[in-house]
Amino acid sequence: MNKRAGIGFYIFLIVFVFLVMFPFIWVFLTSIKPPGEIFNNFNWFTSSPSLESYQNALTNRPLVSYMTNSFIISSLTTIIAIGFASIAAYALTRLPIKFKGLTLGVILAASMFPQIAIISPIYNFITAIGLRNSYMGLVIPYITISLPLAIWILSTFFQKIPWELEESAKLDGATPFQTFRKVIFPLAAPGVFTTGILVFIAAWNEYLFALTINTEDSWRTVPVGISFYQSQFTIPWGDISAATVIVTIPIVILVLIFQRRIVAGLTSGSVKE
Repeated sequence: MNKRAGIGFYIFLIVFVFLVMFPFIWVFLTSIKPPGEIFNNFNWFTSSPSLESYQNALTNRPLVSYMTNSFIISSLTTIIAIGFASIAAYALTRLPIKFKGLTLGVILAASMFPQIAIISPIYNFITAIGLRNSYMGLVIPYITISLPLAIWILSTFFQKIPWELEESAKLDGATPFQTFRKVIFPLAAPGVFTTGILVFIAAWNEYLFALTINTEDSWRTVPVGISFYQSQFTIPWGDISAATVIVTIPIVILVLIFQRRIVAGLTSGSVKE
């Protein structure tokens, strides 16, 4: 019975992984097909794989420039958002502040606003201060949509840290900021790192603000840049698939390199010692 259950589990796991990976597998297989085969048949594999689509993706459009813009904007968004979110989460969970629950509820509610509802005022604000077609023109709205969720997530990690450690620091004469910097923040590092990865990926994949605010081609990010991989009469699905594979590889590498920290952050506080 146990053997059958084990075999059934592995079959379920294989099917589950295949379903999760199917979109990326299909995009990759499409990217190595000659352009003529993409529309002529729906075979999984091609008898004559080609890298022509990758060459076109890198030469017909400034894909490297798009990736550079996305990396800079996502990195700035992550650093600023995590910095403010860490301090705010510490204050809301560890300091004697009134209406903590109400404040966290308002913060969570702010993260639920659809982007389409706030795009107009943010666009007007960015235009008024002259930051359209710039890095900060996207960093500011990205922070507005990532900061509330980052505060909420970090609050759960800070609440798991034993109060005895903070009380010991206070007895040693540490100020609240010193306690946060030397005790709380290092202990919550796995959670902070995990939240940073989530913020980075969200900023990397964001489309609506990037499409509306940065309209010049030299300032476009990856999602917007790939959406312009089309001509007047055709849509080069091979080039789009190749570009998708290229821009996905850095994110996959990032997750694989730091997967232990991510798992540690996701499970932090779930088991009490």
